[in-house]
Amino acid sequence: MPEPSQDRTRDARTAKLLLLLLAFAWGITWPLTRIALFEVSPWTLRAVGYGVGTLFMFALVRLRGRPMALPFGAAWGHVIVSALLTVVGFGLLTAFAQLSALTSRVVIIAYSMPIWASLLACLFLGERLTVMATAGLVLCVAGLAVLVAPLAEAGLPVGLLLALAAAVSWAAGTVYLKWVRLQADVIALTAWQLLVSYLLMAVCVLLIEGVPRLWPLSPQAIFALAYQGFIGTGLAYFLWFSIVRRVSAATASLGSLCVPVVGILGSVLILGDRPSVADAIGFTLIFVAALCVLIQPGTRGT
Repeated sequence: MPEPSQDRTRDARTAKLLLLLLAFAWGITWPLTRIALFEVSPWTLRAVGYGVGTLFMFALVRLRGRPMALPFGAAWGHVIVSALLTVVGFGLLTAFAQLSALTSRVVIIAYSMPIWASLLACLFLGERLTVMATAGLVLCVAGLAVLVAPLAEAGLPVGLLLALAAAVSWAAGTVYLKWVRLQADVIALTAWQLLVSYLLMAVCVLLIEGVPRLWPLSPQAIFALAYQGFIGTGLAYFLWFSIVRRVSAATASLGSLCVPVVGILGSVLILGDRPSVADAIGFTLIFVAALCVLIQPGTRGT
């Protein structure tokens, strides 16, 4: 019979492999999403992704034998609010951001979300802003200033502002769930959030665009849509929860910092993005800022 220490070592080794797969699953989604947006709207893009993701997540709930039901009453309101912030807000805002900004810039600003979550938790939950978190906030603001300043001379950098709003929206949804302390299985909760998000996107598509037209599309757009639905949403969530089952959420979050690195490199290789020196400095500052927040004392996992 294996020793507990051997099991932990095996789990940690497996988690590292899964984190690498997750980095590519989520990271490559960014440039492929931009390819899909050349031919479909953000509304259609997210409706497809959330629809496929919903099927994956409910299948995972069944596969794991998790309780699917949510408590009656206010719980459903909390699910809707958290879905609007964490799923719809982040997904739609980043999609629209990519229409008017380099994908590589959108990626790094969107992944400033741990910094904003730390700040919002301090403001609304009374959590202490540690020295590391404060340093992260300062570095993040400095990185944003370096990124935005050269672009602001040509006018309002709408894409970057939308990316920042997406990061804050995700952070707000995370803090909101911590505040309400919803008693529900995390996998089932994610499934219901995706279902709410899909239904909302489906209604928006019908109201704004009418009956969705997914044909004719180029092979590249079809592949990009399929990827962000099946891999970037469905498989990625499956990998994430498989990782969290093996290591702590804090450790998993720290490992997921590989995602923006893959996203930026993918944007350069696939889309031909050419980050400037200012971009490189801004990327580095924001990346280190997120690192400061995720490695602060009390958040280390095993």
